[in-house]
Amino acid sequence: MIKRAKGFYETFDRKDGSRTTTFCAGCGHGIVHKLIGEAMADLGLQDRTVFVSPVGCAAFCYYYFDCGNVAAPHGRASAVATGLSRVLKDKVVIAYQGDGDLGAIGFNNAFQAANRGERFACFFINNSLFAMTGGQMAPTTMLGQKTTTTPFGRDAARAGYPLRVSEILAQLEAPVYIERVSVADTKRIMQAKKAVKKALEIQRDGKGYAFVEVLSPCPTNWRMDPLKAAEFVTQEMERTFPLGCFRDRSAEGPVKPMPIEVRDLLDLLHASEGGIDPRPDPAFKEKHFKFSGFGGQGVLSLGLVVAESAGKAGRYVSWFPSYGPEQRGGAASASVVMGGKEIGSPAVDTPDVLVAMNQPSLEKFLPTVAKNGTVLYEESIPLRPAAPQGVVALPFPAMRIAEEAGTPKAANTAFLGAMMELRLRDIPEAQVLEALDASFAEKPALVERNRKVYAAARAWAREHLA
Repeated sequence: MIKRAKGFYETFDRKDGSRTTTFCAGCGHGIVHKLIGEAMADLGLQDRTVFVSPVGCAAFCYYYFDCGNVAAPHGRASAVATGLSRVLKDKVVIAYQGDGDLGAIGFNNAFQAANRGERFACFFINNSLFAMTGGQMAPTTMLGQKTTTTPFGRDAARAGYPLRVSEILAQLEAPVYIERVSVADTKRIMQAKKAVKKALEIQRDGKGYAFVEVLSPCPTNWRMDPLKAAEFVTQEMERTFPLGCFRDRSAEGPVKPMPIEVRDLLDLLHASEGGIDPRPDPAFKEKHFKFSGFGGQGVLSLGLVVAESAGKAGRYVSWFPSYGPEQRGGAASASVVMGGKEIGSPAVDTPDVLVAMNQPSLEKFLPTVAKNGTVLYEESIPLRPAAPQGVVALPFPAMRIAEEAGTPKAANTAFLGAMMELRLRDIPEAQVLEALDASFAEKPALVERNRKVYAAARAWAREHLA
């Protein structure tokens, strides 16, 4: 009778009703699974462990491991493990990836996680090809090795050289432990067992990133019987991928993050200046603003000033910019949400207030304005739009006011003055002017000039629009 390894479920209950593993005879995945399951159980980590499965032959790890399980998209196991380890700080996180999954589409995810020293163990199974999809060349395919896509053998001139992942990661400062092992025979399996256990001990103790590369036979895609496949690992693969420990700093203490003061948002708001109690009022109805125009018209800056002033006045607020590849002349918009409660989403699909500084923006966003909403648009736009029912559309000579006030490029500030008169009256003017001044912190000569535009625009709006 074969005894179930500790760390596994009692039975492997798959969706098709079978109770067998998904691995071919002679595959190394099952051996590595057993080593991980036993190490988890021996260290008492099962209830603390979250296992991240890859896309590939080991995609169904959640059928086997008796612990928390998450399935990652192709190549993204290291990225998913990063998120889990940062959010679930008391958990032991494992990322399990094949050489195609990690070495190709997922390489940058894995490399950057290692470079940051993320707190998880990555087990990297290297069988020198893409196994699940038919045996194509992988980044780790060796020179001369035949695969379905290299029928005459890998050629360095055409396909480059095999990727030695352990050696690459060993150049980084952050990883605590990096070792390459094999599961081709009993002696090597015992060494692999020690490496797996050490990687999990490092996670148990919160010391940082651990990486274990495992050379694993693939009899099916190598078209060999299991014994020949094991010999291929020891006699061929180990020449390209020599076994050994590339890094072991497990005896050192973990790198501690730089201390950052954490303060409650409400305390920060309550401590702000301005002579008011800026704690958010839950009864304050959420308002949605959309600012739109060409890049270079100050659309994003206008939205940011409104958002900053709302924050200074004790509102919960979000500012969400959107702009195309052109820094100047392309479409640009900014969404601002303010309210008395935490903002659920920064996106604004139905604005209560729309500011349109050019015709394309007016045509695009006018139909989206909420009922009882207000539209302020540049008067020089030749289009006179038919506003949706219940929406007030008001032309406003922002460019002319800014030019007459001596600062032609301050049309966005003119719109701020008009908004203050029409739809921002519940925000104290002191907060609005403070945010406006702060937007020119690097250009102090423009502070008074923009204040002049703001005052002229507000006076014009009071007389002609109120």
